[in-house]
Amino acid sequence: MTYNVLMFADPGIDDSFAIMYALLNPKINLVGIVSGYGNTPKEQSIRNTAYLLNLGGREDIPIIAGAAGPLSGELVRYYPEIHGQEGLGPIKPPDNIQNVKVYDINKILEIVAQYKNNIIIVSVGRLTELALLFILYGNQALKDVSAFYIMGGAFLVPGNISAEAEANFFVDPIASNTVMEKAHNIYLHPLNITNKALISPEVIQFLGENSPTPFRPLIVPAFDYYYKAYQKNIPGIKGAPLHDVVPLMALTEPDLVKYIPRRVRVEEFGTAKGKSIADFRPRPDKEPPESIDNIGMDADFQKFTVNFMEIFLKGDFNKR
Repeated sequence: MTYNVLMFADPGIDDSFAIMYALLNPKINLVGIVSGYGNTPKEQSIRNTAYLLNLGGREDIPIIAGAAGPLSGELVRYYPEIHGQEGLGPIKPPDNIQNVKVYDINKILEIVAQYKNNIIIVSVGRLTELALLFILYGNQALKDVSAFYIMGGAFLVPGNISAEAEANFFVDPIASNTVMEKAHNIYLHPLNITNKALISPEVIQFLGENSPTPFRPLIVPAFDYYYKAYQKNIPGIKGAPLHDVVPLMALTEPDLVKYIPRRVRVEEFGTAKGKSIADFRPRPDKEPPESIDNIGMDADFQKFTVNFMEIFLKGDFNKR
């Protein structure tokens, strides 16, 4: 089965690996990428997306300009110590990428209409753009989307940007709560599982030597930069978590992640800003069926590594 996927991303090293994974995976038909602020400013995010599509020979995939900042209007803090000054670690995208057409947000609705009831939105960045669609076009704006696969949140584990909050939810908690309340058929992939989706430097070295894809020159330097940042933050860690690959793999490998059904809300203000909230009691309060989300709580991490290697060792990258 092939899935039509519209990605929302903010590349970023792990976002970049997710985009590469989507381009290489024969089960994914990537029909567009929404690039906004997050790990880098919006303009750099768009440039990085264009660079990856150019490398893969997929300039036919539409790039849609995302938001420049959160709904609150707060200033955005970036993390060059994790992702590098330009989002790809030590790699600087060339200045000679020509004729990159960038669409506005209305293109999202065109793509959803084109693949009506046969399209998955995979969001691995901030949730500002998704929330804006509901704000601009109403609660039914994305009714023709089959499912939403989202990387975000943290349940019963520490956050990665505050004590309780994961970065995608923390940076725009208003948008995050809007999406969790208004979108339907959500599969959420929080830090509970993505923190454990580690790829080792040995695996990366092997792929750097053997991957037949045009992304091979990026694999080792981008990963090494990212891994060194994690080693500083988590001494002794045996690899780096590729958070943003998880929802894509969960889509194409349905037995990868185990979910539990709960309604998810996001704290919008105060000291717990960005905290993801769900009722984990054995008998949770009854909620409307349409408000129930699927929270990833466990995954097969050996399968994660094996599948990641298999996809990056494929040679049929230039699929259309």
